[in-house]
Amino acid sequence: MSAEATDTRYVVVAPGEGQVVLTVVGADGTVLESRTLTGSGGTERSRTDHAPGAATDVDLTAAVRELERDGVRWTWADTALTYPPLLAAGVRVARCHDLRLARRILRNAAWLAGTPFARAAHDAWDDPAPVPGTTDGLFDSAALSPVRGPALDPVHELQRQLEVLRPAPSDPSTAPSSAPPQVPSQVPDDRRGRLRLLVAAESAGALVAAEMAFCGLPWRADVHDALLTTILGPRPVEGYRPAMLEAKLDEVRAALGTTDVNPDSPADLLRALRRAGLPVTSTRSWELKELDHPAVAPLLEYKKLARLWTANGWHWLDAWVRDGRFRPVYVVGGVVTGRWASDGGGALQLPHQVRDAVRADDGWSFVVADAAQLEPRILAAMSGDPAMARAGRAADMYEGIVATGAVETREHAKYGMLGAMYGGTQGVSGQVLPQLQRAFPRALGVVEQAAATGQRGGRVTTWLGRTSPPPGAQRSAAQGLASDPDADTAATDRARAQARSWGRFTRNFVVQGTAAEWALCWMALLRGRLRELGGEAALTGSPHLVFFLHDEVIVHTPAALADDVAEAVVACAVEAGRLLFGEPDAVEFRLSVARVTSYAQAKQPSQDGDAATRDQGVEG
Repeated sequence: MSAEATDTRYVVVAPGEGQVVLTVVGADGTVLESRTLTGSGGTERSRTDHAPGAATDVDLTAAVRELERDGVRWTWADTALTYPPLLAAGVRVARCHDLRLARRILRNAAWLAGTPFARAAHDAWDDPAPVPGTTDGLFDSAALSPVRGPALDPVHELQRQLEVLRPAPSDPSTAPSSAPPQVPSQVPDDRRGRLRLLVAAESAGALVAAEMAFCGLPWRADVHDALLTTILGPRPVEGYRPAMLEAKLDEVRAALGTTDVNPDSPADLLRALRRAGLPVTSTRSWELKELDHPAVAPLLEYKKLARLWTANGWHWLDAWVRDGRFRPVYVVGGVVTGRWASDGGGALQLPHQVRDAVRADDGWSFVVADAAQLEPRILAAMSGDPAMARAGRAADMYEGIVATGAVETREHAKYGMLGAMYGGTQGVSGQVLPQLQRAFPRALGVVEQAAATGQRGGRVTTWLGRTSPPPGAQRSAAQGLASDPDADTAATDRARAQARSWGRFTRNFVVQGTAAEWALCWMALLRGRLRELGGEAALTGSPHLVFFLHDEVIVHTPAALADDVAEAVVACAVEAGRLLFGEPDAVEFRLSVARVTSYAQAKQPSQDGDAATRDQGVEG
């Protein structure tokens, strides 16, 4: 994967009533040619309906196959709508430019503030809105889903995006007269280059998400049912709890001296706990663990079992597993940091209790890979801190930090670094933070500066230029109040607390967002390498990605190619680091790579060698 080259040709797919217009656009924004496809009554037909009132029913497959051989970059309003019908018709594309995802990035990019694109890009087309029931667990910020407004001319939209992404010519007089005017010179080429890479990676992620949904994650419903029966008891009659939940509930009621407490009602449970003399303010597990009472252990176990039953129990199995495959709905860039979200199926939270149901097909294997301590290593690369880079050369970076003499124990290193990146100031984090600041001043300076910017109400950017959202009206008012000498003490304290809270958000935004960019590049590169390994085979007949979780991927592959896939996973991680950071001073990413037949084996290798796990040092 690479950012757009100067010889790239874009094929813009524009649907209309009864037709689809394909327009070929050069990298400089010049329209080269155009063709119109109309319904022909063929047996293979792709439906595209990118915006209200713009639906058509036209056979695209032949045209896509023809033009795909020329190495074009397909350009459409929304990959999630256009690509699945093509996959169903047996057509894959190598590259695309997703106008909606690119627009979201560019419209909000602080690096483009003041450009014509930024000033004009706030019309209603894809304003992000929360995905119901989905939050970013770090910041409690809602995941984003597009709200589509009036359709824009996709050719014009592409031209405007290319205008701000392409490098400025050394001689403005050489710019083609038919192309849109160049982006103002105050945006440096290196920043535009990073944004080009981010847009390319985000668009590639959209292709990956569509292909993973199409292929599905292999899932044995019979194994899942057996696991649930072992853990919860037999499947209960509708409206009743499983046997193990009822047994734990009996223990809770006996310990509390009551017969009518409903543990599924926080208010009812809180009242029962207080009646038993327990000084609780909530029913959260972390607070319950602090209590010394015979009801606590069975209650915590009940909550754990209830979570499994409601989130991944029999109803989930019935709804989401079909024909031996689990096909969740991924939302690319669904969290403000660029992380993915899930809008159905809960793919980003697969509990360990049911992972043994994820079984490779006969004659196939999984290659499971995850990046160890990715965020601290990303921070080392972003900051160019040589001391932290040296610590990251160890297989366990936290042990590497101990080896530098910065702290005494691995626990101190782990909680100190988490505190530095997430804003923790209590306990172990607060105790060792000064030591880490002395040992790694450049690295911790990056997050401290980001936090200070957030506290002032400013915005921060990731390495490739994704920009944090503004703090919002309430936080902006609080930040103003925090510096008002006439405000009363209580109001000032609340305002300062809110400002610090937003500072914690921006502190981690720069690290988590850059880690998400590394993962996108890793996946995009791996997708291309897997296609090479598969040759002419269909997507589902060759090695293909089936799962992604922040810094972990699963590839489903013919067993004979598992070793080649494992090597590709490592090689692509190397290249991802180079794409983002060039040739950093020995910044090293570590991957744990396992070849397994069950997802449950990936972290617990079997003794017979079926889950031969190895740790790979990856030079980034």
